[in-house]
Amino acid sequence: MSNVIIIGSGAGGGAAAWRLTSKGLKVQILEAGPSFDPLTDYKQDNSDWETPFPVKEGSQGGYIVAPLQPLTEETQDIRSWSFMNGKYVPGAFRTSFGYHHVRGFGGSSLHFTGEAHRLNPKSMSLQSDYGVGADWPFKYEDLEYYWRIAEKISGVCGPSTEQRSPKNDRVLGTPHPISYASQALAAGARKLGLTVTENSLAVNSTPQDDRADCNYCGGCLRGCQRGDKGSIDVTYLRRAMQTGNLTVTSSTEVLKIITNANRITGVLAAVDGVLKVIEADLVILSAGSIFSPQILLNSESVHSPEGLCNDSDQVGKNLMETLLATSTALHPDKLGSHRGLPVDWISWDFNDPISIPNVIGGCRFSPSMAESDVVGPIAYATRIVDGWGKDHKRNMQEAFGRILSISGIGESLPNSKTFVDLASETNSHGLPLPRINSYIDEMATDRLRFMMTTCRNILAAAGCAAPIEEFSSIDAFSSTHIFGTCRMGNVTEECVVNSYGQSFRWPNLYIADASVFPSSGGGESPGLTVQALAIRSADHILRNKGVQ
Repeated sequence: MSNVIIIGSGAGGGAAAWRLTSKGLKVQILEAGPSFDPLTDYKQDNSDWETPFPVKEGSQGGYIVAPLQPLTEETQDIRSWSFMNGKYVPGAFRTSFGYHHVRGFGGSSLHFTGEAHRLNPKSMSLQSDYGVGADWPFKYEDLEYYWRIAEKISGVCGPSTEQRSPKNDRVLGTPHPISYASQALAAGARKLGLTVTENSLAVNSTPQDDRADCNYCGGCLRGCQRGDKGSIDVTYLRRAMQTGNLTVTSSTEVLKIITNANRITGVLAAVDGVLKVIEADLVILSAGSIFSPQILLNSESVHSPEGLCNDSDQVGKNLMETLLATSTALHPDKLGSHRGLPVDWISWDFNDPISIPNVIGGCRFSPSMAESDVVGPIAYATRIVDGWGKDHKRNMQEAFGRILSISGIGESLPNSKTFVDLASETNSHGLPLPRINSYIDEMATDRLRFMMTTCRNILAAAGCAAPIEEFSSIDAFSSTHIFGTCRMGNVTEECVVNSYGQSFRWPNLYIADASVFPSSGGGESPGLTVQALAIRSADHILRNKGVQ
């Protein structure tokens, strides 16, 4: 029997596995999805390179999105639309475009852009300082040590100093150059008085860690063939495998966590579709902010009739989603905007929680041509250039490489109408699927309007024509970053786990994913913080086991 079972191999599960195995513990990862082979599964070197990240059997978890709120006339100015296709949400209600995730060896890091951010320390005390959300149960300084470890292991490259950080203690690789197209956007942002800096990216700018340097193909979201992007499979999990202490079981979906009166005793899992009980001394749940609460709520028993860890009735509550505003326009010059890293610069000027006028909760701005998927001829032909025949071909040649896109990503504050519960629909084993309930409140609407207005202003200042496509969370639930459904804290009645991710009730159960976040931050990518928290939780486990 393994000392530790980890459910999921993404940022939290992978980082915890590395830390524990490097100290001699035996770890078994149970991964619901498959493994991916970069050389055969990813398509950057093929003619069909515009194909999105591959969907393989088991690489998507099942979920339901509850009916969403009605749309109002007051939000018409920030709706999602395209000059070619009209409104992306033509109906009267907000619509789901999906929870974008990957189940597989490495989790959603397989298709992330590489962004690697620390949190703004001011976002860690929202309740104390601003009366909203919740405070983190420790200070920024308590996580610094673990952020530094995560930056080293994942190979973060970027500036050593940053305006949001109380200390400039980061030792990072050489920042990546900003692409020609992104420079045009940066010039527009600077004309508006914004500060622009190279982004912190877990992408090699020079060869390191036996991995290549980036070739700036821009294919990060479709899967990195070269291994220069620091996804969890080629960083933490590779190192953990090298210890000889890690076993990974793929295509193994954990359905329930099993307990006796006092402790976790194991898990019920479907291994290649066959139900099996796997015993464990200790379990780390790292299934993500949608599927971790599903597993806990489905694990009800005589000892936990409302679901595991749900004595506080907080499992699934406090869901925080991606708040996004994107504007896209044509620049008069051919900039080669299909080239370069997807998010090579960033502006943190409005990242502080009270930096947006009359709004609590900050945001960030960055280029988004790749994230908006306007880097290839198919995208241009279906969304940018209309017409037919020779005229269309001529217009395509004229337009290609001229698209610029800018995005704002903002703080998501919890509200009572945004949460995860169990649906009436069930999976193939008869257990309820997770149901996502999402609601955009008035303050989130104001934040989205500020972000959209700023994006439009940056494009105009960069010399672009009027926008030709825009996307907004105001009318579409479309999330990659999900937080908060198993909040950590010091007050048992308000939280699910303590500051180390450890269950208050079950001492041999930990949660290590973004579900433990008390706040989302003002647009930071959560992966680096998930890794840091997981390493911190692993060290707590090691201390309890007397391992140095």
